[in-house]
Amino acid sequence: MRLALDEAGRAGADVPVGAVVLASDGTTVLGAGHNEREATGDPTAHAEVLAIRRAAADLGEWRLSGCTLVVTLEPCTMCAGALVQSRVDRVVYGARDEKAGAAGSLWDVVRDRRLNHRPEVIEGVLADDCARILTEFFRSR
Repeated sequence: MRLALDEAGRAGADVPVGAVVLASDGTTVLGAGHNEREATGDPTAHAEVLAIRRAAADLGEWRLSGCTLVVTLEPCTMCAGALVQSRVDRVVYGARDEKAGAAGSLWDVVRDRRLNHRPEVIEGVLADDCARILTEFFRSR
């Protein structure tokens, strides 16, 4: 999670969310990303989507079986869908997102039994640190 927090710190004018995709060994970073919507004008440039894209490019395939995505904020519906589609085995997140979270708070897309893949979800890792960076960002606005 500390790597994801470091990545969130690179978000600049974007909402400071960071994500990393770890290989099955749990230590090798295959892809990393931070929100880049403002920087790129791309509404899909969320930290998770960028980390998944980079991990898939690193592996040379779209299936991220055995991988873990670590993200500072609970994934939204778009990112949760990307996690299911990429076949990530595990999602670890810090702060809950009661307004748009799709990994257990508002929705639970990643564990919906109607879908063909359901990653394990671990929530609340360094939650206070993850929430603090977001709170500070929005207070400064």
